[in-house]
Amino acid sequence: MSDPVVQTAQRLADELLFPAALETDAAARVPEHLLRALADAGLFGLVGAREHGGLELALGSAGTFSDVVEALASGCLATTFVWVQHHFAVHALATSDSPEGVALAREWSPWLCAGTRRAGLALSGSRPGPDPLRARPAPGGWQLDGRVPWMTGWTLVDAVLATARTSDQRALGAWLDPIESDSLRATPQRLVATNASCSVELQFHAHFVPHERVIALAPYVPPPAYDGGGRSNGSLALGVARRACRLIGPSPLDAELDARRAQLDSSSDETLAVARAAAVELSLRASAALITHQGSRSIVAGSHAQRLAREALFLLVFGSRPAIKQALLGELGAGG
Repeated sequence: MSDPVVQTAQRLADELLFPAALETDAAARVPEHLLRALADAGLFGLVGAREHGGLELALGSAGTFSDVVEALASGCLATTFVWVQHHFAVHALATSDSPEGVALAREWSPWLCAGTRRAGLALSGSRPGPDPLRARPAPGGWQLDGRVPWMTGWTLVDAVLATARTSDQRALGAWLDPIESDSLRATPQRLVATNASCSVELQFHAHFVPHERVIALAPYVPPPAYDGGGRSNGSLALGVARRACRLIGPSPLDAELDARRAQLDSSSDETLAVARAAAVELSLRASAALITHQGSRSIVAGSHAQRLAREALFLLVFGSRPAIKQALLGELGAGG
């Protein structure tokens, strides 16, 4: 872990996020001072353009970004959950080639990279399935109708990248203000873990998006059957497993953690789902081993062991895809 960015992330995880993790776990929202500390350390601009203060790190592969995700998740998954989704929105804005997207990137990216403004995701229109968020043309822009089951960071972010599907099967990317109105309603989701991430269900009713807030409009391409849901999402599970391993002390789980990281790092698009499943399965076993190791005190509400076990349960479904689910069921002995 010689990369100075990763070292900074691990220091913050150990000295700030982990000591506050139980308090954050019980809070209604991630405390602002935790997100501000990540911003002050330069960790909100990892994938942004250098001209806007970013580091232009690769988002979807092995390397520094994934290592930072793992380090922060070993401190506090709720905080990391909000932080990590910001980067996917930053990347989408930075790589937009539409005039509207370029203008928005010029306006927003310096703030986003500095962490003085944050962004979240509402990606219903990018996912396969019968009921995506729908977009229809309207004078001066588009109207959005439908439901987004999960959007993380409501009240914690300043913009939301939402994707919707048009009637002619195009994918529209819109840069939205996260403000409730007659056309946009947010319903809190009560979660078993990372509840402080302020995850909500969004309901759109003829919600107007002007043309200048549309950053992408292209033919919709369904994800492949082997979709692995992103390399960095596997790092969230590794982070939970890493903290459990550290609390247990030296054990054979340490070698498994290294093996699962290497498996993720070496995975191709076709094998990433299997590697993601293996990482999540390890987080389950490591947190269960920690509970067993610590005994009855581990199931008291104020223990890190039960928090990590709940976070591992959460990661069974976060960022999942059919291929990951199938592989996970196999890992858990329930595959068909």
